[in-house]
Amino acid sequence: MPIINRHGWALPESAVTPAGFSLGRRRLLEGALGGAVGGGLLSGAASADVPAQNALRFDPGRPVTPEKTVFTYNNYYEFGSQKSIWRAAQRLRLSPWSLTIDGLVKKPLTIALPDLIRRMPIEQRIYRHRCVEAWAMTVPWQGFALSALVKLAEPLGSAKFLAFTTVEQKDTMPGLVESWYPWPYREGVTMAEATNELAFLATGLYGMPLKPQNGGPIRLVLPWKYGFKSAKSLIRISFVEKQPPTFWSFIAPNEYGFWANVNPAVPHPRWSQAYERLIGTNQRVPTRIYNGYGKWVAPLYAGMPKSIWLYR
Repeated sequence: MPIINRHGWALPESAVTPAGFSLGRRRLLEGALGGAVGGGLLSGAASADVPAQNALRFDPGRPVTPEKTVFTYNNYYEFGSQKSIWRAAQRLRLSPWSLTIDGLVKKPLTIALPDLIRRMPIEQRIYRHRCVEAWAMTVPWQGFALSALVKLAEPLGSAKFLAFTTVEQKDTMPGLVESWYPWPYREGVTMAEATNELAFLATGLYGMPLKPQNGGPIRLVLPWKYGFKSAKSLIRISFVEKQPPTFWSFIAPNEYGFWANVNPAVPHPRWSQAYERLIGTNQRVPTRIYNGYGKWVAPLYAGMPKSIWLYR
């Protein structure tokens, strides 16, 4: 009988699986690839499902937010500044979709998303999501660890950061006419953050393909940081030597800095971060340092002044 060594954040399926969320590997792949790719692409997959308990489970410490809420309460400025952009976002073309991996890597490449997903270890993760606006959700993602993509990229020793670039579709994204924003949306993390076991690239949620308003077809998920760090609809990941410029830190560096780690003790200049509102119930709960993930990420920031956790 094989011995399974679980990470501290991994739970057995029976511990936290919400109703209706038991998925085998085949369905996970279907959700990740989506209808735009077509079922025929999966015809070569193994006929037997990998047991769902092989997928990693994170204990969010709170109920999963109802999917209708997650699908209809969104920040995506390319489609507008209101939370109700989900209808407008349906215009986003999700297929064909490719991801470019370049910069300080052994061999730059552009790979079709279905081909990338086939090479990655697909799994399920339930994460708390904390917005800098002081609201929160709990979301069940499917996708793969960002560290797996880093391994695929074979970065050079000089690569210290990852820079993320999101899609610009001028014919589907009405928000791109707002010229005071530095489009396209860009984000970045350190190599240490990218290879942390919590950093994730999501391609689905609630057992379905990742919807446009939620950042489909592939987005970054960093659960210990404020949500604006988790860039949506990625088309490029570049390995670079210097800290890359980011969208919100360019607009307002005194409010939205590069690090953006969740910290109840560091208020935003215009509101407190000590509490958060749970979308779906409007319950007001205390904010947790690193959004409750300090056990796994706090060592990344040892010795850094707390004043730069949110601000530049």
